[in-house]
Amino acid sequence: MQVYRPSPQAQGSGTIPGMNLVQLETFVRVAELGSFSQAALVLKTAQPALSRQVRALETELRSTLLHRTGRGVVLTEAGQRLYEHGLGILEMVARAREAVRASHDEPSGRLVVGIPPSLGRQLAVPLVEMFERELPRARLVLVEGLSAHIAEWIATGRVDVGLVHNPEPQAALDTEPLRDEPLLVVGPHGRARGAIPLQELPNFPLVIPERSHAIRRLLEARAALEGLKLQVSWEVSSVPAILALVRGGHGFAVLGQEALATVDADADLTHGKGAFKLTARPLGVPPLLHSLCIATSAAKRATPLHKHVVRWIRDHFRQADGPMPNRHNS
Repeated sequence: MQVYRPSPQAQGSGTIPGMNLVQLETFVRVAELGSFSQAALVLKTAQPALSRQVRALETELRSTLLHRTGRGVVLTEAGQRLYEHGLGILEMVARAREAVRASHDEPSGRLVVGIPPSLGRQLAVPLVEMFERELPRARLVLVEGLSAHIAEWIATGRVDVGLVHNPEPQAALDTEPLRDEPLLVVGPHGRARGAIPLQELPNFPLVIPERSHAIRRLLEARAALEGLKLQVSWEVSSVPAILALVRGGHGFAVLGQEALATVDADADLTHGKGAFKLTARPLGVPPLLHSLCIATSAAKRATPLHKHVVRWIRDHFRQADGPMPNRHNS
């Protein structure tokens, strides 16, 4: 994330009544680096000036934001809350500055795009290449996170455009479906083939992400409707780690097809070699579908750059997948 350096005039002006951007920028940089001395080097400012800015902020908020230790500083609970809000505020300030400078006839400026880990490998390179080819005056920032986190970042202004799975309705978000794909039960090679009815899923010890993950929420919602209780053996939010545990015989995974693109070539799902063989079987009859959507802020006006990137993402998935399949599961 980009944090602008406070101007020398602002740094030397003393305490200004009320919280201001100079204080917030200083606090965020000190918190990021964990040290006043390191922040002073980066900002090329005397350490006492930074200390005065943070003390003024603590006085204004009547809260201790940083604990000073022999090895630097650590955030207090209040400091952590301010740091999280501060990141969003400074992101919006940076984008506002870029928007004012942007040309009206050519997409330019800075755009933050959030993508889930399962899509990073297949989307990052073509998206960057598109920026190099079509948007030479624009800057791209890619951030990775779970769908729930990306939706929250869009609502708070830290992310401009996001790809999210199975988004829950939110007044702060506009969503557009991109594609539906079946969920797959992934297990050791050699097991029975064919689809697994949802009613049989409780018989499988599962290695699945924690409760905020889109697939986990979808599975538990559908299981509750059917009166089923899932057998969760391990909670792991990293797809490569999940597949490593499945290969090691520690349970079964439930993933979308896109997540399986993270499997190395020597770990082929159906006819790989050695101990890395895995089998993927559709979950449900008809298959339980996993939705991917573009998400944007419902409150923020789209810039030319924003519109260009949304259009490119839409076309990219349309070309890769063809027409969206019908939704068998709503």
